[in-house]
Amino acid sequence: MRLIQVGLGPMGVRAAAEFLERDVGPIVGAVDPAHAGRPLRDLVPSAPAELRISPDIASLDTTRAQAALVTTASTVPLVFDTLRELLDRKLHVVSSCEELSFPWLRHPIMAQSLDQRAIRSRRTVLGTGVNPGYLLDTLPVALTGVCREVRHVEAGRIQNAHGRRIPFLRKIGVGLDLDTYHRERAAGAIGHAGLPESLHFIAHYLSFQIDRWEETFAPVVAEAERASDLGPIAAGQVAGIHQEARGWTGDDQVVHLIFRASVGEPDPKGWVDLEADPPVRCVFPGGVDGDAATTAMLLNALGSVREVEPGLRTMADVRPPRAQLRRDG
Repeated sequence: MRLIQVGLGPMGVRAAAEFLERDVGPIVGAVDPAHAGRPLRDLVPSAPAELRISPDIASLDTTRAQAALVTTASTVPLVFDTLRELLDRKLHVVSSCEELSFPWLRHPIMAQSLDQRAIRSRRTVLGTGVNPGYLLDTLPVALTGVCREVRHVEAGRIQNAHGRRIPFLRKIGVGLDLDTYHRERAAGAIGHAGLPESLHFIAHYLSFQIDRWEETFAPVVAEAERASDLGPIAAGQVAGIHQEARGWTGDDQVVHLIFRASVGEPDPKGWVDLEADPPVRCVFPGGVDGDAATTAMLLNALGSVREVEPGLRTMADVRPPRAQLRRDG
């Protein structure tokens, strides 16, 4: 697998370093305008010495590449042009863009355009990660495989955000006063993306008709001072966020998703609870490390995209993800 890394924020740097550590192939290109001209080795010490970061895809030689990993933005409009350009260059694409996990919800026209472009190029584009991408969507759907009937799906993820990457801490509002939090939340600058996409992913693949749905947000407020990588969080300041998404068929709630992330969260965990025949409950005591799991999902999906029919795909279209381990020898 010869890879191009697009986006060299904390997640992109981590993914590139782990890709090289696994020794599954070389990185033959890297794109990030914020670091254009620098040797990739400045950010990823194991990268080839001669490889320099390009300002854009247009200035990059992609002829030796097979796939691109895009870790730049959370919304489809912000990654749309990048994805189109990579597909036009005959590259498979895996992206951490949260909305791309089920883009038909918010951006059906863009989704159709990407699907048609991928089919013409005979390549595949996939949005994935740990959440969305696995814990609150792919896994709940997979667990229904032992059920005769499913009436309600609840899945949740509560995580201690201490030690998470800085952009994630900012995204959940860590360190803000409440007035600033509510102002930035109203502007869409605060909040973890992808929960509604996970809800509609579940509904689509379980054939639930969603007549209405909602997403709610609330700050997690520190009761006492907490330490964070953004500096001390004073009592009364925001330590994180609590989000929920619910979907109804008629008067019956059929999907309920819970996401909570805060610095110092006392009881991190994850779970899937199926009201079904037979009922199923799956619990992750302590939760799942978000940054490590997201990187693993992105890299483990690289092999999957080459095995499915070309087009815009979801995690339900590819084989069940599995760890892609370091090659022997």
